[in-house]
Amino acid sequence: MNPRKKLIEVALPLEAINEGSKPETENPFLKGHPRALHNWWARTPLSVCRAVLFAQLVDDPGNDLPRAEASAERQKLLDFVGRLATWQGMTDEALLAEARRLIAKSCGGAAPPLWDMFAGRGSIPLEAQRLGLEVTSSDLNPVAVLIQKALLHIPRRFAGRPPVNPDYRRDTLGSGKKSQSPA
Repeated sequence: MNPRKKLIEVALPLEAINEGSKPETENPFLKGHPRALHNWWARTPLSVCRAVLFAQLVDDPGNDLPRAEASAERQKLLDFVGRLATWQGMTDEALLAEARRLIAKSCGGAAPPLWDMFAGRGSIPLEAQRLGLEVTSSDLNPVAVLIQKALLHIPRRFAGRPPVNPDYRRDTLGSGKKSQSPA
């Protein structure tokens, strides 16, 4: 029996991925980027990690379909990877939900775990988490481990909770503006 090929083994929309990573690579002050936490020397763009992880996990349509149909379905997947490989793809919940569904479909109903023992800043584990994978990561560098904690574990633990800042809690009107503390 021949092993099933993954999309990355057959095709990858490199131009779309390169174009999608431009906001991250060309703007050092991109709001919401982990680089604001710590500037790591191996700056793998998050959009590239997301696209490559997806392409590694999703089956190529050529495994099951005749050549002409497979080519059309493959093109749809490649266009999807191109949309996934943008900065906006990081927060597009409908796009990420579809990516999670396609990954689960290709992986027997559930996304596989990801173990990255030399994860550095954690770009790959972060995007794997975003794609629905259960992630275990570490690094030899203690600074990298601390960055991963701040990037991967703490936000998940406190997501959906109200702010702990007492000034924000005193804001009874819900305007989002901080109240002035007495001096």
